[in-house]
Amino acid sequence: MEFITVIFYVFSAILIFAATQVITARNPVHAALFLVLSFFTAAGIWLLLKAEFLAIVLVLVYVGAVMVLFLFVVMMLDIDIEKLREGFWNHFPLAATVGVVIVLEMSAVLWRGFLRPDNKVPAAADTIGNTKSLGMAIYTHYSFPFEIAAAILLLAIVAAVALTLRRRKDTKYFDPAKAVKIKASDRIRIVSMKAESERANPSAAATPATEGKEEKKGA
Repeated sequence: MEFITVIFYVFSAILIFAATQVITARNPVHAALFLVLSFFTAAGIWLLLKAEFLAIVLVLVYVGAVMVLFLFVVMMLDIDIEKLREGFWNHFPLAATVGVVIVLEMSAVLWRGFLRPDNKVPAAADTIGNTKSLGMAIYTHYSFPFEIAAAILLLAIVAAVALTLRRRKDTKYFDPAKAVKIKASDRIRIVSMKAESERANPSAAATPATEGKEEKKGA
């Protein structure tokens, strides 16, 4: 058995273990960390298969951005794990059905590839890397679909910004330009008024006492 084959089986075992821990771990932070391990292991397997571009994208995009965001959200929010687990068995039949369908679809695609051992790697793959061949395919044969995808992503970014900056009736909104131009005199007003304390106004304190003496004399 070759060394690369041994590494492949070791990485596959780690990937299966980490993926199992993702769905069985009780702590969501531990589940997210096991998912990071799964991504790194899958990237290693893709490197063994000479898919360098997919491996780098998986590490940079999913591990470097998406999973870091997930970890921040999970650690900052106070998630009630017991409440989330209450409806687990109610949704289990649907989840199991979807999982079986996914396994059957992947098996149908992979089994067809294994049944045709005459499939050979093109000779061009020996001279240029997969990243370069992928770039040539995208910018030549699939340039128009690539531009459509870029336009859709740009539209999604504009829509997200528009939804964030919209004015809603149930939320408070302020103009940052007006907040910067505000002055202290516009917010604070000094008013001169008489003191209401008995020490500061002895005449007001003496009046009730005098009235009390007069009432006793009258009685």
